[in-house]
Amino acid sequence: MSKSLLIVESPAKARTIKRYLGKDFIVEASVGHVKDLPKSTLGVDVEHGFTPQYGVIRGKGKVISALKKAAAEADEIYLAPDPDREGEAIAWHIADEIRPKKGDKPIHRVMIHEITKKGVREAIAHPSELNEDIYNAQQARRILDRLVGYQISPILWRKVKRGLSAGRVQSVALRLVVEREAEIKAFVPEEYWNLKATLAGEIPPEFVAKLSKVEGKKIKIANAEEAAGIKAEVDSANFDLAKVEKRQQKRNPSPPFITSTLQREASLKLGFSAKKTMMIAQRLYEGVDVEGEPVGLITYMRTDSTRLSADAVTNVREYIAKKFGEDMLPSAPVEYKAKKSAQDAHEAIRPTHIYYPPEAVKNFLDRDQYRLYKLVWERFVACQMKPAIYDRTTFIINAGRFELRASGSILRFKGFMALYVEDSEANGSDDESEGDEGRILPDLSEGAPLKLKKSETSQHFTQPPPRFTESSLVKELEEQGIGRPSTYASILSTIRDKGYVEMAERKFTPTDLGTLVCELLVKNFPDVFDVGFTASMEESLDEVEGGKRDWRELLTKFYKPFEKSLERAEEEMENVRARTEETDIECDQCGSKMVIRWGRNGFFLACSEYPSCRNAKGFERKPDGTIEVSEGEKLDESCPECGKPLLIRQGRRGRFVACSGYPDCKFTRPVGTGVACPGVEGKSCDGELVEKQSKTGRVFYACNKYPDCTYALWDRPITRECPECKKPFLVEKFTKNGTQIRCPQKGCGYKEQGE
Repeated sequence: MSKSLLIVESPAKARTIKRYLGKDFIVEASVGHVKDLPKSTLGVDVEHGFTPQYGVIRGKGKVISALKKAAAEADEIYLAPDPDREGEAIAWHIADEIRPKKGDKPIHRVMIHEITKKGVREAIAHPSELNEDIYNAQQARRILDRLVGYQISPILWRKVKRGLSAGRVQSVALRLVVEREAEIKAFVPEEYWNLKATLAGEIPPEFVAKLSKVEGKKIKIANAEEAAGIKAEVDSANFDLAKVEKRQQKRNPSPPFITSTLQREASLKLGFSAKKTMMIAQRLYEGVDVEGEPVGLITYMRTDSTRLSADAVTNVREYIAKKFGEDMLPSAPVEYKAKKSAQDAHEAIRPTHIYYPPEAVKNFLDRDQYRLYKLVWERFVACQMKPAIYDRTTFIINAGRFELRASGSILRFKGFMALYVEDSEANGSDDESEGDEGRILPDLSEGAPLKLKKSETSQHFTQPPPRFTESSLVKELEEQGIGRPSTYASILSTIRDKGYVEMAERKFTPTDLGTLVCELLVKNFPDVFDVGFTASMEESLDEVEGGKRDWRELLTKFYKPFEKSLERAEEEMENVRARTEETDIECDQCGSKMVIRWGRNGFFLACSEYPSCRNAKGFERKPDGTIEVSEGEKLDESCPECGKPLLIRQGRRGRFVACSGYPDCKFTRPVGTGVACPGVEGKSCDGELVEKQSKTGRVFYACNKYPDCTYALWDRPITRECPECKKPFLVEKFTKNGTQIRCPQKGCGYKEQGE
């Protein structure tokens, strides 16, 4: 009996698909890529058309042997790695290895967008050929990244320190973070004042109006003296309702998820990193056991298209009518326009089975899988529901030469919001009704007199641009055209893993190392690490994929000026290892001047008489350029070993307590919280929760008795008993809306807003 061979890249995917195909198919997995460029050399023959020198990846010999054996026994071969550039490259390399030397055994390319029985069978029924254009686009990207990384990184090793890396795309992402930090440091806050008045009409309730104009022009109150003068004038004015504006406002549902919006929303709502989101999504796509059967729960998760299949839309509209009622269903399916650069071969990310609602599969998923699946499922259903409708009212109030405004809105029809509301930061919303929702204004007519109950002024300062979160950095990368959906997660994790950025309160902050590397790269390779150039290169790769451009010509055009920049950087890039910057600070041990040097943990103050004097200190560079010694935060404790004061210092793995007598005394310990460890799984523990930092730079809190006790949490514990469940400590959580104090005990919902 004839058999066919289907090859995918993942064993989990193979296990799920095997159930759908029966005995006529052999299903094998390549376990990712089988061939790649060598690790120890450049692996690209620049002189002969940038020919890549691929080799079998170490450890994949047995896999290839098994695939060859299976291919020899099959009558037809179907290659079904993921339906994207990386998947196409895997398919080509597998075909190169298993293609028989004699005979003409058919080899097909299969694009499986959803791992369901119907999706898999339809894909096999409509196979295509291997696509050389898509393969060349991936190959060109791989070679570009190798040329940049393998030729710039060694220069950084010689000039800064070993182990550093430069990446064609990752370094541009780093540049965004570094330049945002420079904007923040250069920002000069401006003082301004607001005035709010509590007013009452003939009909309750009272309401608050904000001063907006003076003599028809937008008002700006610069200082306290000006605010006091305006308040006095407003307090003595007569108030009347000059105009009432009433209008109906719609809020439309957001499109179904694409890769970037899924990563952003999962970051904001679930606290997931982009890398974690993609790992969980991959598992949901490849299949999880539901009632003993493997089921792919979502469609392919690397996509920038908002397109939905006709079958999916028909099914979800039927579900909405049945579950929520006909009044929630638009008269026609909702279509969403994709951006011009979108690759429309894939659908949006959606559930494969609308009748697998989250609660139905909850018991078959772990907590994080369930939360992400719920997000995908609800977003998909909501995208085909009616808009929400608000009744919005605005009062324009005259008070002498001043104008005040008050707004309120009432949600009249929930529409899609009955199921799902996108985070406002994710959609960049400036919906003016959001801050007014639920605020009710009295039913007053134009010309109605108003009575001033009280007025108050408040001081404010303009704020610098915010640091990037994972969500906002993914959004920036997408808007700037840097990278592609499949690369965002690896970009963000790489700049963290290399120590170029740290995460503070879930926001990216560049380290000294990251700032230094960025400055050197931008100065010596201004074109390669230019945002616009990187975006245009992505467009060029899209042209290669579309068969509109030759990949070798693309590489040739890039490499000629790049090669000159390499030669120039070898000679002209600053050798930071040898950098010394003189200061006026005297060494407190020998009286010589201190200089700024570069070390493995960044810049530091060192005695100019080193090595005869080994005194070293931290420092802070003020906005005006002056250097100030930074000993660290002093504690009201003495060193248990030498009796000198203890300090909190900053190291490459976060904050720690150290002796001020260093280097003579090398005592250190973690920064404590004063909170006793509660232990794990009912086991008592006499340890303390202390501050630590993960490899990716994120601060967490764990027991100081580790590894004997493994208790840990992300949010900072504080020494306050929960007033509801009496747990001995609460935690402080940083959100986009400020600090929140809450109880970490499962089942206890106590929370309060922090300062």
